[in-house]
Amino acid sequence: MKTLHLEIKDMHCSNCAMKLQGLEDDLPGVETVDASYHSQKMKVDYDETVVTPDGIMEAVRKLGYTPELIQ
Repeated sequence: MKTLHLEIKDMHCSNCAMKLQGLEDDLPGVETVDASYHSQKMKVDYDETVVTPDGIMEAVRKLGYTPELIQ
């Protein structure tokens, strides 16, 4: 399992965070999502044999948010 750290500057409220955390259920390979609108950051634990970081970022974009990779 790998971890992806993203900054989501357009996440403004708890509903935004809950929407992003829904990727746990909706995107195969995503194990856990921890999204905080206070810090505007999101941590995703995922199975790299099922989903790629680009796939996760694209799913975030489809939800209407702009992810930036934190190195």
